[in-house]
Amino acid sequence: MKPIKTILIMLFLAGIVLTACESLKTARPMLPMKEYEKMLVGSLEAEYVGTDTCLATCHYHDDQKKNLDASTMGVQISKKTHMPIVNCEACHGPGSLAIEGLTREQVEEDARNGKQTKCRYEMLIEITKLPAPAKSLICLKCHAKYEDFNLHTWNSGVHAINDVSCSDCHKIHMGPDLIIRKEEMENLCEKCHFKAKAEFSLPSHHPVHEKKIFCISCHEPHGSEIEKNLKKTTVKEVCVQCHADKEGPYTFEHSENMEDCTTCHSPHGSINNNLLKARQPFLCLQCHSGHRTSATSTTKAEFYTRCTDCHSRIHGTDIPGASGTGRFTQ
Repeated sequence: MKPIKTILIMLFLAGIVLTACESLKTARPMLPMKEYEKMLVGSLEAEYVGTDTCLATCHYHDDQKKNLDASTMGVQISKKTHMPIVNCEACHGPGSLAIEGLTREQVEEDARNGKQTKCRYEMLIEITKLPAPAKSLICLKCHAKYEDFNLHTWNSGVHAINDVSCSDCHKIHMGPDLIIRKEEMENLCEKCHFKAKAEFSLPSHHPVHEKKIFCISCHEPHGSEIEKNLKKTTVKEVCVQCHADKEGPYTFEHSENMEDCTTCHSPHGSINNNLLKARQPFLCLQCHSGHRTSATSTTKAEFYTRCTDCHSRIHGTDIPGASGTGRFTQ
């Protein structure tokens, strides 16, 4: 009976472990969109007072107004353009209760004394306390309408699913231009993508740190229907944007070359030449059996000779080898 009892206990424990692992793979449930929309309504007792009132009462003297006036959104609320598409309350909610009792005279006096006049922020939408989907919804209310922003797939993208919001990358009040410069993108992305950062420092790597290629050269940060937020349908389509000589089609070709370049190459960086996942010939021996290089060669030649010394057209060729078959030698 003891062996049976032991087996039952082991099966029970295995079941617990499998259940725990399965729960780790299960995504956290998202709230219905209506719930996120309710978070953006603001105080139901408050009234809209207009951007001019907000800026004149509290923010007329600080950098937020200067940056907003010079920004794309600031131009849209300018009286000169007559385009009140965006305003303070579009993001922060109606502000009458937040500025109730405040006067410009009090603000000016506070400024002379080196103080920043504070409105009742708790009466506005507390953006910093909102969950990521709700934060992004504030921006998507306008930006998802325009296809040139590539935001129509945001909600299905890796960033949105992992609770990254627009404001994690775009600092709305930081400066007049919300566009992330390509030169700044490396440091921005590597704040989260530590593995990629480490791989870009390996001996063989794509020149991201050298500013010759950028994260958005391959990935679409605002979401993609393709795995890894790739900009193209397949990995190969992404790679041949730069490596056009490897595109083919060839009469004789590696079958894997038509499917996925990452079968052999590590896309961000590697300790081996040419971003290879393993050193030659060990990479090739994972699929191919070794062979003697001549009748007199020893078996050591199978392990100490680079395959590409002879098979120089390793991605593909239209010319058959000496035997009349595709040996990737010409």
